[in-house]
This record gives sequence, structure tokens and C-alpha cells, in this order.
Amino acid sequence: MNALLRDTVSPSSATPAQRRARIAQAMARDGGGIAIIPTAPERRRNSDNDHPYRYDSHFHHLTGFTEPQAWLVLRSDGHSTLFCRPRDPEHEIWDGFRLGPEAAPAALGVDEAYPVGELDARLPQLLANQPAVWWCFGVHTEVAPLIEAWLAAVRRRSRDGIECPASQRDLNALLDEMRLVKDPGEIELMRRAASISASAHVRAMRFCAERFRAGATSVREYEIEAELLHEFRRHGAQSPAYPSIVAAGPNACVLHYAAADAPLLPGQLCLVDAGCEFDGYASDVTRTFPAAGRFSGPQQALYEIVLAAQNAAVSATAPGRRHHDAHDAATRVLSQGMLDSGLLDRNKVGDLDAVIETAAYRRFFMHGTGHWIGRDVHDVGDYLSAAEAPVARADGLGGTVVKKPSRILQPGMVVTLEPGLYVRPAEDVAEKFWHIGIRIEDDALITPDGCELMSRGAPVEVAEIEALMRAQA
Repeated sequence: MNALLRDTVSPSSATPAQRRARIAQAMARDGGGIAIIPTAPERRRNSDNDHPYRYDSHFHHLTGFTEPQAWLVLRSDGHSTLFCRPRDPEHEIWDGFRLGPEAAPAALGVDEAYPVGELDARLPQLLANQPAVWWCFGVHTEVAPLIEAWLAAVRRRSRDGIECPASQRDLNALLDEMRLVKDPGEIELMRRAASISASAHVRAMRFCAERFRAGATSVREYEIEAELLHEFRRHGAQSPAYPSIVAAGPNACVLHYAAADAPLLPGQLCLVDAGCEFDGYASDVTRTFPAAGRFSGPQQALYEIVLAAQNAAVSATAPGRRHHDAHDAATRVLSQGMLDSGLLDRNKVGDLDAVIETAAYRRFFMHGTGHWIGRDVHDVGDYLSAAEAPVARADGLGGTVVKKPSRILQPGMVVTLEPGLYVRPAEDVAEKFWHIGIRIEDDALITPDGCELMSRGAPVEVAEIEALMRAQA
């Protein structure tokens, strides 16, 4: 699918109308047809209360429209139709302003718009005589039966000479490719999100240091989470990009731990994995810091290993390198660190190459080093190269697996770089390392000559973290 979009990329910031044009061109080159893209449904929380509404990322990318109960229909000739809620003064008293179909064409640049209540009546007409219907497979479960019902209505008109789309095509393949490489406008939004998140991490570090300086014997995880949320909103972020992880001491060894009420004690490390969403774009940042402002010897020893691993990942992240290169580089540094620190016993696991080959490192580092990030925290886009033949690769368990090579990075892609070490108590692990969980994560924009760490407003060096936490506000 890459070739379908490659020569329609614009060097400037794209508008939703320009994005729709690119997708329409790609559909036309691949046989034509009509695409149906809904926004996200509203979700009931309990009783008569809904969860805070968040639009579908694909839909918003193509429309810029934030209201619920909306659908975009896009033909491969570029014609666009929006279905949305009609104006309703009574409902608007309770729920706020609605754009309405009358104002939508001028406001959003679509060709025409209708009330969403007319969707079932108009879709069979729009689908008639189209070669294919494109929609995002596997995204919203309610879409598939609606598509089938609309197609059935078209088939019933076959005696009138109306032809039904002959195939259903997955629109994800086209949209994922377009969203994978960010344009300048998207990059500026992501820089802003990363900057706000970095300032929130700095605030969390200072908050803990000030509390302990004031004589506190502990700080609760939810107190730290509150500081993060305050900083996000104070700078205009609409929400967290994901549930914040604030993990005190042993909880840092739980990868997807959610901020709760455990006490952070003066001698412990605090792992904070938190990022905001700003104007539809996510950030994803992790910092690990000493609760009272000073690393212990064992904590610093393992922290320096993780930081060295991230530096290796940064060096391996550049145009022409493969996505998996960062993980390979980080894993090698982490594995050597495990051997040097005694976390892994050389007499049992062998040398560095043996640790890599057998994946012995997974005892203390069990996740990948990064992922795409953009509108979604774990953003869309293939991680493997579609254009290259499969090759044999070590599976990390002493065997091999045959699959396509990792994707080659190019400017405009954004990845996270997030190595870690997580040490649980065990008889064969020195007690001084027990309950230490460390992760360092930054959002990295691929640039023409390397990568830009957009979230480095929050320090990562030991001396810089300790200096920040020593400083009086």
C-alpha cells in the first residue's frame, strides 16, 4: 500500500480536506469505490452518565470534527458526505452547541451533509454501483452489521439494474500509512504534548522532594498523580493520553500498574509513566526518580544501565535504520549490565551472546523498547517491511522465526524509546536490588539526520535529577 500514497505526501501541514483527497486518490488507484468512516460511539459509564467523549482518531484525522454520532462517506473521486446530529435548541441547552448539517460543508469543507437520522436511507443510494466499499475492519464492532444491512438493501435493487459493491476493502491499510509519517503541523502538536508532559514530570519530582523536605514520612501515589493532572490541564492539554502509572517502590516492577494509594517512602524509587493528549495527539513519557531526591548506590547502578541502554537506542534511531534496531541496541546494553551487576550469573547463563540468544534478559526486561506514537499512544502503522522478503531471525528463545524485516525508519515517523529493568525478590538476586523498577522513556521524532527527543524537558541524568530535587521552589 505504500506506493499508493507515496507521491501524494505534502511537505506542508495538511488540512482534513487534503487528507481526504489523498485517501480518495489512493482508493482510486486501487480499484476505486466508496469509504465509510464513523466516529467513536459514546460509552455509558453507569446509570445515565457517559464516559468523557473522545472521537475516533481516523475520523478526526479526515474531518477535524469532534462531535459524536457522525459518519464520513468518501468516494474515490473525492466527493465527501458528512452525517451528523441536527441542530436542536432543547438538547443544546443540556449538552452544548451542535454544528448541524446546514453549517457543516462550510465549516469542515465537505461537499454535503445530512442529519445522521437519514444514514440508513441514504447509504444504500451512495453504495449503489460502486466497485467496492472501504471501511476500517475490526475497529468498531457495530459497523460490520450495518454495512451488511446497507449492502443487502442495494442487492434488493438488482432487478432495477443497480449493482452492489463486489468487494469489501480494509481502509486501515491506507489510513495507517498516511498517519504513520507526521506532517509539520502534527509534529508541532506532538512537541507541545511532549513539552507539557515533561513539565508534569518535573512537577512530580519537585513535589515529592518538597514534601519530604517538609518532614513527610511518605507521599501517596494519588497525590503525585494529582500533580501530573494539574500540570496537564494548566497548560491546555485536554486529558491524559492514557491512565497514568505512578508506581512507588515495589509497584514499579508491575509494568501496567495504575496510580493507586500506596505510600512512597523516602528510600524508594518512584516510576512515573504519564503523558497528556493535546489537540488529538499523544505523548508518552516515563521517568524514574528517588523519592527524597537522592539515589542509593544500588539504585544508581541499575539506573545508569537503563540510561546507557536508552542512549544506545537513541543512537540506533535514524533514517535508514530499522525500527527494531533500537530494541536490539538497548537489549544488548541491558544484558551486559545484568551480567556486570550480577543480576545474571555468568556461570549459569553464559556470556553476552548467550544471554541474547536464549533471551535470559527477559527475566528483568520483558517488553519492547518502543512503539509508534501519534494520535494514539500506540499509534497505527506496520512495524514490518511490506516490500521486503521474509528472513530468518532469532526468536529470543534459542530458535528462529521467519518473518519480514523490521520497517525502515524515515523522517516524520515518531517512536518511543523506553528500556527498563525490573527486579523482584529472588534467592539468586542480591537483596540490595530487590523491588527496584526503572524505566526511562522519551518520544523521538525521526529527523533527516537522526532523531529529536521531544520530551527531554524532564531530566534523565542522575546528577540533573538530584539537582532539580535539591533546588528550592
